[in-house]
Amino acid sequence: MNTSTNNNIAVSVRDLEKKFGDFTAVNRISFEVKKGQIFGFLGPNGAGKSTTIRMLCGILVPTSGKGNVGGFDINSEQESIKQNIGYMSQKFSLYEDLTVEENIDFYSGIYKVPKQYRKEREERIIKMAGIEQFRSSLTATLSGGWKQRLALGCAIIHEPKIVFLDEPTSGVDPIARKNFWKLIKEMAAAGVTVFVTTHYMDEAENCDVLALIYRGVIIASGAPVDLKTRFMKEEVLRITVAHPEDWIEQVSGLGAVKEAALFGSALHAIVTDVPQAKALIVKLFQKELIQSYSIEKIQPTLEDVFVSLIESYDAAGGGGESKKS
Repeated sequence: MNTSTNNNIAVSVRDLEKKFGDFTAVNRISFEVKKGQIFGFLGPNGAGKSTTIRMLCGILVPTSGKGNVGGFDINSEQESIKQNIGYMSQKFSLYEDLTVEENIDFYSGIYKVPKQYRKEREERIIKMAGIEQFRSSLTATLSGGWKQRLALGCAIIHEPKIVFLDEPTSGVDPIARKNFWKLIKEMAAAGVTVFVTTHYMDEAENCDVLALIYRGVIIASGAPVDLKTRFMKEEVLRITVAHPEDWIEQVSGLGAVKEAALFGSALHAIVTDVPQAKALIVKLFQKELIQSYSIEKIQPTLEDVFVSLIESYDAAGGGGESKKS
């Protein structure tokens, strides 16, 4: 990977590794992020997402490997990276005893925004975040969703071309999450590169490209629709039945069924043979005198894909190189 000859690449990583003692948190991962993309880093808690983002933001020094963020080397130019990116952590440090305006003014100073531009930038951030009515309110009085918008505004007050968002919607309600993603899409449409980590599968559908990370290894990457077609070898059956949670173990134990998991008010069964699996599920319900149920083949969700890939990775002993798109 030679990013110096490709002006369209915002972030590049090659064989990036981070160890803490004997524990490998990030295991020789490689990927590229194009300018203006929404790049999603998807995985369960503890998979290595936050460790990776901290290395890219110049907060952690890699154990080995190479990386470049906005033209700066992650091993030797950490301070330059920090001044040229936006970073919003899971617990972004807003000051609760300051007003909305005071927080924005404070971060404009931290990011060294020239004084002659501060007022204009601050007004633009307040408008973008839709927090005009709260400008004089103490930050402590805001709901989680409004704090989140304010935190994003503070992270981009210096108008960076690359923004890193680490689990930005964790702990907020679905409406606030939807509104936040609207802001992310608007930034990307304006040419900002957005690198976002999440464990919410529905949010991941908003990304242009995804990298699925598990136990420190990228096990698949590509556009959401590509992941659901290229990496999902099995079929998925949606099973609607009363008390679906009571059937997970029995359905999972049937032949031709690799995995069954609860999805809302239904079960999703990952199967290797649709007719055989259907017949076995029908036989199970008949045996248990269940009359009201439905079984239909559906397009796999990203969560189905992730479950399947994790199972395959674990079955193979968790070895091998990380997959690349």
